[in-house]
Amino acid sequence: MPLTLRAGQPTEIAAFVMAAGWIGFGVILIVGKRGAAKGDARRDPRSTLGFLLQLAAYAVCFAFYRPYFSPLAPISVSTEDIVAALAIALTIASTWFCWAAARALGRHWALMARVIEGHELVSQGPYAVVRNPIYLAMLGMLIAIGLCVSRWQALVGAVMVFAVGTAIRIRAEENLLRTTFGAKFEDYARRVPAFLPRLWP
Repeated sequence: MPLTLRAGQPTEIAAFVMAAGWIGFGVILIVGKRGAAKGDARRDPRSTLGFLLQLAAYAVCFAFYRPYFSPLAPISVSTEDIVAALAIALTIASTWFCWAAARALGRHWALMARVIEGHELVSQGPYAVVRNPIYLAMLGMLIAIGLCVSRWQALVGAVMVFAVGTAIRIRAEENLLRTTFGAKFEDYARRVPAFLPRLWP
């Protein structure tokens, strides 16, 4: 049966933070698009396929939903609070990381892979942690959504679909960057991991 939410409890706070996070992502996309450079660009169409798979991962979570914050498995109320806190932390961290990455990109921001005239290799901010921070932020939001509304089997499947889509996008986009920057990008790729940050130096 649906979980009754009491004002101020962690699950209700998680719902508010999740909604704010989605709004934040939307604002980042709109502002980023307005600030992006216009003009001719080289693109890789495989990036579109990867993007569609990433979106499909979110759809899987929502398609196989469970009543909001009902237990993923038989767990205690205190454990539910921990799951809610994790969802809150993931949403806040993912939204901030996406914003910081979009800000670092500036005029180079684009929804799909492209290289524009005068393109610069961005390696500061979140791009000093991972080469694809926006995708890492998207994964964080996906997991947060799954913790809130999805069945655990669907969340596992969604993460797998997202991983495939992300791998396609990374390969397509980094192929453009390798062609453009050559040894400079290779050096960057050796220093900074593609998707998951290193837990040790």
